[in-house]
Amino acid sequence: MRGKSTKSRAAPKPRAAPKKGKRVFVSFDYDKDKNKKNLLVGQPKNKLTPFKVTDYSLKEAAPDKKWESKARDKIKRSEKVIVILGKQTHRAPGVKKEVKIARQEKKPVIQITTDPKHKSVPNAGKRRKWNWDNLRKELK
Repeated sequence: MRGKSTKSRAAPKPRAAPKKGKRVFVSFDYDKDKNKKNLLVGQPKNKLTPFKVTDYSLKEAAPDKKWESKARDKIKRSEKVIVILGKQTHRAPGVKKEVKIARQEKKPVIQITTDPKHKSVPNAGKRRKWNWDNLRKELK
């Protein structure tokens, strides 16, 4: 028979579905630790990072009139709240309010830090060192 190839064609390789990240609300001292927050949500862009994050954080500081309702809405839609500890985070009124809202909405809350000297935020859950292993465990 002419025109028919006896070679079998390989089936196309199935594509892996992209990993869906955890919906995370990041609470941080807006005036002092915005860079740390950007590092956390940008970290998964590195191909070697073993986790993914979908950032549900607010993009503005607390004084906005609708801030609290916006925070509650975002926290409700999140799967977890991560508090980034900096030098003054334990004093930040917006962070304290976000933790309170997270507790009211029954969302898990953890704290991450790069410096063991940073004080914890009251009632903000367990404290973890900021590293890939801890984030992978919390965000898988």
